[in-house]
Amino acid sequence: MIPVCTPQEMAAVDAAASEPLEVLVDRAGAAVARAVLDELGGGYGRRVAVLAGKGTNGADGRAAAERLTRRGVRCSVFDAASSPDSLPRPGDHAVDMVVDAAYGTGLGRPYEAPAVDAPVLAVDVPSGLDGLTGETQGRPMSAVRTVTFAALKPGLLFGHGPTLAGRVEVVDLGLDVSGASTHLLEDADVAGLVPARPADAHKWRSACWVVAGSSGMEGAAALATTAAQRAGAGYVRLTMPGGDPGADAAAVPTEVVRSTVIPADADEAARFASLVVGPGLGTGPTTSTVVDAVLAAATAANRPVVVDGDGLTALAANPEVRVWPAAGAVLTPHDGEFARLAGGPPGPDRLSVARTLAADTGATVLLKGPTTVVAAPDGQVLLAAAGDTRLATAGSGDVLAGILGAFLARGSDPLSAAAAAAHVHGRLVTQDTNDGAPTTGVVAGDLAARLVAVLVNLGVDAEPNSRRQSGGVC
Repeated sequence: MIPVCTPQEMAAVDAAASEPLEVLVDRAGAAVARAVLDELGGGYGRRVAVLAGKGTNGADGRAAAERLTRRGVRCSVFDAASSPDSLPRPGDHAVDMVVDAAYGTGLGRPYEAPAVDAPVLAVDVPSGLDGLTGETQGRPMSAVRTVTFAALKPGLLFGHGPTLAGRVEVVDLGLDVSGASTHLLEDADVAGLVPARPADAHKWRSACWVVAGSSGMEGAAALATTAAQRAGAGYVRLTMPGGDPGADAAAVPTEVVRSTVIPADADEAARFASLVVGPGLGTGPTTSTVVDAVLAAATAANRPVVVDGDGLTALAANPEVRVWPAAGAVLTPHDGEFARLAGGPPGPDRLSVARTLAADTGATVLLKGPTTVVAAPDGQVLLAAAGDTRLATAGSGDVLAGILGAFLARGSDPLSAAAAAAHVHGRLVTQDTNDGAPTTGVVAGDLAARLVAVLVNLGVDAEPNSRRQSGGVC
């Protein structure tokens, strides 16, 4: 996992550094110089313009310029406070790259960057990008690459950050970020968050009860249950309140057990390792009754529960019903559902609002977005940024709910299950597999078909190395 620190957190990390500032600046400058040479494919005879401010960001840029000069690069350093309107200036030689070391995460006013006619490499964050929210202040330059230090900054993951920052490289300067409470998931993390099937596994060890679908929205139930099965739930039961049992029957996997019983009995609910309620339930007068019954049964049986889609709308209409199982609950709102739950839209600081809702409700909150925020009630946050806009399609969230229900059933804690599910969900469109997702035209029904290949590529349920060894029994 990659640590993520807000500007305020990084200020505290810098203040606690055990080494002098000049040592850290030298390391940062060296990292920037290496990145420039890597981008240019060499240094001798190349021209680089460095835009440097008066703070630490500018010092990093000047240190990089000194190193680049020693490598034969012709560097011109411009003061950010009095920089020309364009780089290079009219009449100057063309430059091969511009290093944006004007201002870092502490900038509190709009910044109008000069026009550039060369690739830009940003130091820490593109100048003019809010390091917390990713909102722009003024007119930042768009970088092809950003070298940031010690930890990712939230602004590189939210808002305009991903577009303006280009490829992001995190460089270790020797600063202690072990206290970070926010981390970004990587592919290698998923297998460690999702327990493998034990040797004595049987279907009830990872059974998942899905309460989803309604008249006209039977497809939501099919998507959620299919994803739950493919993600490792050993037994899936589907209750579809008010739905037509014959509608979309072919879309619901043959192995899914249909039931007309709404989870209300604690003993029956206890047979399952997790419950999911909400996808496609509709917003009719009986939805709240169904959601209340599922939550009551899950709480009595102490089984983790996922509340998704229309289940969240029902909760928002009846906010006093917020008693969760000790095993935990996961709420999975998009922005509209979040506004109903929290009383207002998320706003630009998505980390803070997700943490607040998790603390207020006592549930883990999975706030969907281009970068999904998963916040636990204790303030720990995991981020998933593996997907892209192809997931913005009807039914995609139903697939996510099914994956999440399965991971809970396999034994993941709510924070781990939710973050792993969000990362896997993103990889359904971005991971290279033998049947890679097309660049357009992806629908939710395509996602579950790719789920098994993605899980295999991420190492979920991989055999231990010893089992792959050939040889006899000894």
